[in-house]
Amino acid sequence: MRFRREEEDSFAFDMTPMIDVVFLLLIFFMVSTVFVDFSRKMDINLPTSKSSVIDESTKTLEIEMSKDRKIFLGGKLLTLLGLETTLAKMDFKGKKPSAIIRADKSLPYGDVIHVMGLLQKKGIPDISVAVK
Repeated sequence: MRFRREEEDSFAFDMTPMIDVVFLLLIFFMVSTVFVDFSRKMDINLPTSKSSVIDESTKTLEIEMSKDRKIFLGGKLLTLLGLETTLAKMDFKGKKPSAIIRADKSLPYGDVIHVMGLLQKKGIPDISVAVK
């Protein structure tokens, strides 16, 4: 006598939906992560303000001033005289120039004002001071 063997039930889990969910979570966390801004060359302790808005579309010059009175223009170390000669050589070709000064809060106020004066002498009317 020949007995028929009943088909056994398969108890294996289908892993495809779980892998899809894991990939979706991975993509979500990659997109929602805050990306690091590598354009800043120095660690400057900025003063705080109640309202701080930077319009990134009009920014042309970035001047960073550290607490040890070093001045950087676009990441390049300059002196006050070097900054003045560099600004004199710049040509904006009809663009409306603007500048952002990132100065350490422990820096004397007069140093920042002197740099602002150099920028105004060059004809840059839109000067911003970065704050937190």
